[in-house]
Amino acid sequence: MLEHLPRWLGAMLRNVRAGHSKLVIAQPELEIGDTVIDLSSPAFASGARLPVRFTADGEGVSPPLLWGEVPPGTASLALIVEDPDAPALQPLVHALVWNIPPDERHLPEGAIVADGDGASAGPDVGRNSLFEGWLPPDPPSGHGSHDYVFQLFALSETIEVGPNPGRSGLVRGLQGRVLGAGMLVGTYSRGEEAPLGGQGVAGASPA
Repeated sequence: MLEHLPRWLGAMLRNVRAGHSKLVIAQPELEIGDTVIDLSSPAFASGARLPVRFTADGEGVSPPLLWGEVPPGTASLALIVEDPDAPALQPLVHALVWNIPPDERHLPEGAIVADGDGASAGPDVGRNSLFEGWLPPDPPSGHGSHDYVFQLFALSETIEVGPNPGRSGLVRGLQGRVLGAGMLVGTYSRGEEAPLGGQGVAGASPA
């Protein structure tokens, strides 16, 4: 989506970013509180660069995710992945997933795909900023490092948001139902030297 911007334009837009304050997890109307879910990945460390495999420069599959215990009373989980560094008015949405069972503790590599392309009994997947499924990170060359923020929400109900909602539709479904949340940040950039180390094991998935 943004990979086709010329490097000079990406550099000129370097300070144009949606902003982390616009992430779903930062919105006060969700009333998340202080309950934190431990969210991580076996493929990259928190705050570290995403392996190329999970981006538009590689296979473009979604990374594996793991999380710990959820709050008592959790009926379902929802995941939203956003890029707050996109040169846009709002963060770029890379994935929307909801109705994850409350006893589930991971999403394997490649699990975020359009409904109908994955397991029929899997969680529901909505529209990212381009299509349904996982939108691989593709920051503009020369724009600097982008954060890709994985946000996991524990919900008091199994929500009904229609067959293929976008960001605003899913956020409306979250309101008044969030019991706790977790966050994991991976980074990626184009046209710059990648930092050494901290990438985890590309292609790793939970046992």
